Amino acid sequence: MDLTDRCRARVGSVIRSKYRLDVFLGAGGMAAVYAATHRNGDRVAIKLLHSEFSKNDTVCGRFLREGYAANRVGHPGAVRVIDDDVDDVGIPYLVMELLQGETLDARWERAPERRLDAREVLDHAERLLDVLSAAHDRGVIHRDIKPDNLFVTTTGDLKVMDFGIARLLEGASGTKTGDVLGTPAFMAPEQAAGRIRDVDGRADVWSVGALMFALLSGRHVHEAKTPHEQLIYAATQPAPSLRTAAPDVHAGVAEVVDVALRFDREVRWPSARLMQQGLRVVAQTMSRASSPPTTTLIIGSGEQAGRGRA
Repeated sequence: MDLTDRCRARVGSVIRSKYRLDVFLGAGGMAAVYAATHRNGDRVAIKLLHSEFSKNDTVCGRFLREGYAANRVGHPGAVRVIDDDVDDVGIPYLVMELLQGETLDARWERAPERRLDAREVLDHAERLLDVLSAAHDRGVIHRDIKPDNLFVTTTGDLKVMDFGIARLLEGASGTKTGDVLGTPAFMAPEQAAGRIRDVDGRADVWSVGALMFALLSGRHVHEAKTPHEQLIYAATQPAPSLRTAAPDVHAGVAEVVDVALRFDREVRWPSARLMQQGLRVVAQTMSRASSPPTTTLIIGSGEQAGRGRA
């Protein structure tokens, strides 16, 4: 029986005499997700760790950390974790809010030539950066921003999922190396190289740039034959300019993305909030002009970075 069949076989079962698993929604490398009903009638999502990991303390700890990190963010755009526990045979699970809609990855895959409309991408990115700003203010670095971990609800809201590998900066020694966690296609150079001490909010900023690059161009920043090769490129190769992959993209949008993707984190957007401000300047420029002019952004450090002039 393969993984999907095993996950589907649990549909209809009841966890802890409380949660009935109604529908299998999907599975990743670590866990399966179900729509479920509590005995009081509430509808929730259950994220259940794959049984083969249930005796691995490191994996279980990382899995349960998702709830602590997501709730610490305290932003409506971060998927809320209601409870955590173990099922009747000791497998950890999370109880989460049940979302209606689809992942951003699903929208991207359906788009012509895998390219979303620029205004839609700017809207998603602006909302995402708002969540990340709140997370970074509370010492939470997501470390796995990608289309699969972003959910667009039926009401048009963006939800950030899967804080399972988030780094909680408070109390972290920051001395480890070689702990490479994340998705190579959206991983900042310092993260891909395993330089844990250097992974801060600017790593998430790079990932937002990589996300926008992919959604706007239909390709990844670093194209490669294997994830391992992609990881090597991410750790060693500067990102190309967005306009080399998508020449028709508005110049101001390209500049925001290019700054986010700078190899040296010291000359990227200093924070998610400042990148968000840069995007807003560009969005305003685009809405004012039917034939958008080039937008010049002042990139520097501190609170001056990212303020633009049309």
